[in-house]
Parts: sequence; C-alpha cells; structure tokens
Amino acid sequence: MISAIVLTKDSENILDRCLQSLNWSDEIIIIDDNSTDKTLGIAQKHKAKIFQRSLDNDFAAQRNFGLDKAKGEWVLFIDSDEEVSDKLKEEIISKLKSSENVEGYLLKRHDYYQGTWLTHGEVGDQKLLRLAKKDAGIWKRKVHEIWDIKGTVESLQNPIFHYPHPTIKDFLKEINTYSTLHAGVAYEEGQRTNFFLIVLKPKMKFLQNYILRGGFLDGSAGFIYAMMMGFHSFLTQAKLWQLQKKTNS
Repeated sequence: MISAIVLTKDSENILDRCLQSLNWSDEIIIIDDNSTDKTLGIAQKHKAKIFQRSLDNDFAAQRNFGLDKAKGEWVLFIDSDEEVSDKLKEEIISKLKSSENVEGYLLKRHDYYQGTWLTHGEVGDQKLLRLAKKDAGIWKRKVHEIWDIKGTVESLQNPIFHYPHPTIKDFLKEINTYSTLHAGVAYEEGQRTNFFLIVLKPKMKFLQNYILRGGFLDGSAGFIYAMMMGFHSFLTQAKLWQLQKKTNS
C-alpha cells in the first residue's frame, strides 16, 4: 500500500494537477495549513483524506504529522506544485514489488520556470528523498527539511515535475518567507554572519548557479533564477545579522 502525502496552503491554482498525478496511490492525505481558498474543495473532489494543522513555521513537524496519519507501508511526499510523471508512477509501482532490502528512494526533480525546463544550476540535477517505508525514519529541520532514513536508499530514474514561482511576484514572496525561516533555523543551529559574508555569499550563490553550474545555458530563465537565488542568500544573511543584533542589544 502506498500513501501519498501533500502539504497545502491556499493551493487552489496548482493542486488539481498534483492530485491527478497521484490517483493511482492507495490513499491521498492532505495536511492543510488553514487554507482560505478552494483548496479543500479540490482535495475532496479527489477523495483525499484531509487534516488541518497549523504549520507554525515547522515543515518537518508537518510532514511527521502526515507520516503518523498514513496507513501505507510506503509513503510518497509530493508538494502541491509538483506532479508525478507517468513514467515515475510506473517505475514506483514496479520497484516496490521487489524492494525487500530497500528503505527509501531518491527521486529526481525537473523544474519548469518561465517557459523553460531548467537543466543547469542548483536545480538541474536535484535528487530528493521523497519515497520511503513509513517506519524508516522521521523528518528533521524546520525548513529545508530532511527525511532521516535508516537503511539502504536507492535512486529512481524518472522525475517529479516541479512548477514553482509562476510569477516574479510569487517568487519574491516565497523568497521572503523562506529566508526568514532559514535565518531563524540557522541562528538556532549556532550559525553567525558578518558584513563580509552578507556581501560575499549572494555573489557566490549567483556565480555558482549561473557560471559554475551552467545556468547561462538555460537562457533568460537561468539568469533570473540565479539572480533570485543570490537574493535569497542575501536576505537570509541579512536576517541572520538582524537576529544577532537583536540578541546582543
């Protein structure tokens, strides 16, 4: 039995495509962060099991809550702006028939941005641990969370399709939210910053994405993405610096 878990928050514009790609799973579980749009109605149309729970800036806790509610031996985590490709669906079904010694699987993810599939930069070769046995481990870290699996982990060949940031406005809104969360977690983990890092890290992030990892080969979409990732780095460092100043004052 395979349980598919999706975290939602005002996801009415993207959720239908996501859930259609999961209609082969044995159960679909929605963990909803108090949506005020039509998200829950769309979930009900797909006969998903719905649990409403405040995120409270902790994605790992939200995912672990989903694990607790899942009935399947295997659990697949998909974000609301993602889609399971047909070939990945077939590969998952085939693999799980002969996976006695495997506890989890890394899944490739392909990002579609501004009309372009990004094949370079930091998102060009992503592999995410999203499919595992329910009892193989738990999620850790409040943001940029990690599924800490005990045992053998293998990779699947076919991808998840990811459709993030439909507009620049959406991209900036998400960067602002995630940089705040990331700075808070970094501070809790003992990380500190200074003027040198605030200036250097965003430049290095841009160069890494655009030059070293070949983001320029993705055209204007690759340039915009590299710039946004640099800006994300700047905001994270600046907000971390603010936390330091607040604590020391």
